[in-house]
Amino acid sequence: MDAPDPALPRLLADIGGTHARLALQRHADAPLEAVASYECADFASLSAALQHHLRSWSGPAPRAMALAVATPVDGADAVRILNNHWSFSRAALQAEFALQRLVVLNDFAALALALPVLSETELEPVCAGQAQPGAPALVMGPGTGLGVAALLRPPGGRPLVVSGEGGHATLAASTPREAAALERLWRRFGHVSAERVLSGPGLVNLYVALSELAGAPAQALRPADVVARAQAGSDACCAEAVALFVDFLGSVAGSLLLSFGAQGGLYLAGGVLPRLGALFDHERFATRLRAKGRLQGYLAALPAWLIRASQPGLLGAAQSLR
Repeated sequence: MDAPDPALPRLLADIGGTHARLALQRHADAPLEAVASYECADFASLSAALQHHLRSWSGPAPRAMALAVATPVDGADAVRILNNHWSFSRAALQAEFALQRLVVLNDFAALALALPVLSETELEPVCAGQAQPGAPALVMGPGTGLGVAALLRPPGGRPLVVSGEGGHATLAASTPREAAALERLWRRFGHVSAERVLSGPGLVNLYVALSELAGAPAQALRPADVVARAQAGSDACCAEAVALFVDFLGSVAGSLLLSFGAQGGLYLAGGVLPRLGALFDHERFATRLRAKGRLQGYLAALPAWLIRASQPGLLGAAQSLR
């Protein structure tokens, strides 16, 4: 692949399970232009969505492209995006758009690359603490799935990203009530990963499990319905589903912070948490995050923030072309 050329006009994309966010840049230091979000279900392919977006652009044709995609990324030519119907060939995409450079990376790897360029106004404090300079930072978040990545910042070196599939690690219970809910999900799914609970669909999975435990028929709700009923106080199962969601999120976050030694702090992303509003109880989350026995003090020293930037995935995609 060619060496980076900062003068190349570039097309940036952040592709999740539900939405495709696109933007263009005239060169590396230019602002994002023609920023738009599309429903993936509205397009037969990634190429169709990209071509549709370019028709609204009057600037120079992009010669570089960075795609942040919600799927494991390796060196294979074929890329299939999890949680939606899109797949593509790197070689075919590069030829179709006459690109000099194409970068494909995991969507949470892109979020990790965006961390150094986020301003304080784009970060909402969740847990107080002090980040250690140069230490690894962790970014995770529930959306259509659960993404996880870490940013390593060696002194004097280039930032490095470690991306994985931590969202598919086995989810553990910390209370009898959580065990009862997970037992219902074990029956249904066999293996219950963190993503089965900590995602938009996971909120619905929790609601269904709790309805079964209550002996009440579960209604056909969407994630937004679960949140709305919890916020209105009109459905006890929905309210408990959101509360358990926050507990599980804190527990998983604490485990990942320990696993990565992420003394650079925790950054929370994804589409679910901003929609919870006051239901995302910071104190409740912090209590569960720190509930790790002898390592409670270690975790109590680490800060956490909720990313409030409008397009952090696109910012990270732009960073990947540098």
